[in-house]
Amino acid sequence: MKPRWSIERCKQWYAANNWCVFDFQKQAWHAWHRGQSGLIHSPTGSGKTLAAWLGPVQGAMQLQDHAVDEPLRVLWITPLRALANDTCSNLQAACDALDVPVTVEIRTGDTSSGRRSKQRTQPPFALVTTPESLSVMLSYPGAEIGLQGIHTVIVDEWHELLGSKRGVQLQLCLARLRALCIQPLRVWGVSATLANLDEAMAGLIGPNERGILVRGVAPKSVEVDSVLPEGNQQFKWSGHLGLQLVKPVITAIEKAGTSLVFTNTRSQAELWFQALLDAKPGWLDNIALHHGSLDRKLRSGIEDRLRDGRLRCVVCTSSLDLGVDFSPVDQVLQIGSPKGVARLLQRAGRSGHQPGAVSRVLCVPTNALELVEIAAVRRALNAGRIEGRFAPTLSLDVLSQHLVTIAMGAGFEEPAMLEEVRSTHAFAKLEDAQWQWVMDFITRGGQALQGYPQYHKVLNVAGIYRVMNKEIQLRHRMSIGTISSDTQISVSFQGGKRLGSTEENFIARLKPGETFQFAGRHLELVRIRDMTAYVRVATKRSSAVPRWWGTQMPLTTELADSVQETLDLWQKNEASSRELTCISATLAMQQRWSILPGPDDFLIEYISTREGYSLFCFPFAGRLAHEGLAMVIALRLSALSPSTFTLQINDYGFELQSPTEFSVDIEQLKAVFTTENLLNDILGSINSSEIAKRRFRDIARIAGLVFDGYPGKPKSAKQVQSSSSLIFDVLDNYDKDNLLLDQARREVLEQQLEFSRLKSTLDSLQKRRWHLVYPKRLTPLSFPLWAESINSQTMSSESFKQRVQGMLDELETATKHTLVKPSAGTPACE
Repeated sequence: MKPRWSIERCKQWYAANNWCVFDFQKQAWHAWHRGQSGLIHSPTGSGKTLAAWLGPVQGAMQLQDHAVDEPLRVLWITPLRALANDTCSNLQAACDALDVPVTVEIRTGDTSSGRRSKQRTQPPFALVTTPESLSVMLSYPGAEIGLQGIHTVIVDEWHELLGSKRGVQLQLCLARLRALCIQPLRVWGVSATLANLDEAMAGLIGPNERGILVRGVAPKSVEVDSVLPEGNQQFKWSGHLGLQLVKPVITAIEKAGTSLVFTNTRSQAELWFQALLDAKPGWLDNIALHHGSLDRKLRSGIEDRLRDGRLRCVVCTSSLDLGVDFSPVDQVLQIGSPKGVARLLQRAGRSGHQPGAVSRVLCVPTNALELVEIAAVRRALNAGRIEGRFAPTLSLDVLSQHLVTIAMGAGFEEPAMLEEVRSTHAFAKLEDAQWQWVMDFITRGGQALQGYPQYHKVLNVAGIYRVMNKEIQLRHRMSIGTISSDTQISVSFQGGKRLGSTEENFIARLKPGETFQFAGRHLELVRIRDMTAYVRVATKRSSAVPRWWGTQMPLTTELADSVQETLDLWQKNEASSRELTCISATLAMQQRWSILPGPDDFLIEYISTREGYSLFCFPFAGRLAHEGLAMVIALRLSALSPSTFTLQINDYGFELQSPTEFSVDIEQLKAVFTTENLLNDILGSINSSEIAKRRFRDIARIAGLVFDGYPGKPKSAKQVQSSSSLIFDVLDNYDKDNLLLDQARREVLEQQLEFSRLKSTLDSLQKRRWHLVYPKRLTPLSFPLWAESINSQTMSSESFKQRVQGMLDELETATKHTLVKPSAGTPACE
């Protein structure tokens, strides 16, 4: 090898482009030449892609005369199929500029069978692929021959994969590659916005391996500003989407060259795109909508137009968070609270996407209290407090799928495979009994399903575990992508042009002739056939927008803590910002009518309204933990005095509303806010069986217990749920120790209800100062919860909007008389 010579060539290329070679890039290149693995952690747009890529390219420089005969050498793993084209182009451009005659190609689910066949006989130097496609490659006999020459795997945006089952899948695939490859495998991760770097490294290279952490340039300068509401109408309840701020958002877009307008949900993106277009019809040709449910061709066209500078603005979701370098973008807007520090940092990095450039993000609050969150996220950013991504462990559904995958390819011997599996962070603590259970499950279906031949997938053939049944092989390859998929229904025009997909349960509620918004259009449903909703352009407007599953993002622990710290500092006159100045009257009114809780306070408000009697509790633990907490507290209070409660939650707290008066006192509440018997109470307060069944559906799909159907003949969500529920009941009745059932219940507690955060919240509350107050009217903290709760109730004589507006008017009138912030010591309530 001639690392010094090849590195000098790269430096000359940088100099010719007036670029600066950063120390962290040289550190990564030298580490690659020494045969090391590692993690490159650097802000978005700082040059970390070239830090990871140019090491392998430098290695190819000395082999230029023979490069065409080389086998596949590098795998570049991307978390999103949508990033593959852009990544491939960027990697190939670097090779071409350095005059290195190697090729970079793509292998994803969109790659044609002809192209895949050619890649096996004439492999490129590097292949850009996804975790799912890598798993599919490992499922073919002889794959080990084509993969054994790989010397480097680069995992892009590792922080996005780390905290999901797709990351677990990739860990297992990397362990397989280490066993297959002729020479020691270098594994490099490329990441930004991570706090728990040790765990990220362990997940990437294995807990028993040593890697090098390459830290990039100093964190980029991020400027966080906000659009402030005008006038005194600041009490918008959380159901509003900030659309009252359309005009100042348009003004901001007009001042910039190109803007990305990020929303937290696809539904919100649809509504904001339409609102901007309604206000500016002349923007029709230079504004676009981009989210993950739109057809790939539509998204690719938008990305090309954005890259070429032909678009003024793109309204988008996390579909444009990652990887794609849009140099023309000079402004990012965030609609609503980002709910997390790392998320805002990632999105801000889409602007000023060059080393040394300043990233700017303009936040647009969707309700008054989000002004505090914006001020809090700025404080957290300045303090360098960002969230970690925690990797799942012992996901036996993913392990089961992986073992069947390998048994379809090269096959495996049990002792060697167990050692390989345990070399991963995800399964380092896998017990012998758990391993034996998984082996029994893939070979005979486990205790309850051993009588069904379709679950006898893997056979022991002379000590090698293999899949011999062609039907099982076909179904399994089609199921590998189910780790990240949801049941979707396509949306297409009658002429055949596909617009994208949405969840089946949304379309199922519509009748032919009804209209809805999708892909930036008003559409009329014509008919549904073969899992496709055929539509035409509607002649009348609609307010109905698809609601995709999983779009409610809870406030992270770091941001929730920063919010309470910000409130506390504001009360002490130690925090100031445009946002806090704007909301001062609101905060002062909360302080005057009740308590403005700091990090050492726990506020409980008991308020009587026309709808009944409500207990508002504010732990500031995020909506998922509050969901479980509200159910537990309701159960415990009902046990003390028979009551019927309606529950409502948000990120700050929860409401228990009863049509009849119920008595509460501090000592009684302290007795119910306890961790004692917590697990049993939370399982008893929910229909745990039904929730577990829904979670089990996804586990069953990944583990191969249910099948989604063949191309063109997919099963409906109802059919898949019915099949998985039947299997759940069989296992629950005849195999109660089934580890997949146990996993389903664990995932409900940890992921759906954030049980660990719930428990730690209860522990924390016991140490705080408790405040039980009885305000005469709804307060700024309780109003959003109340507004959402009556949204779910049937109003008898007044419409919902009229009722909310009436209460809103009362609050706004009161605000006008609360323009000066009270000094410390002002009475907490009247």
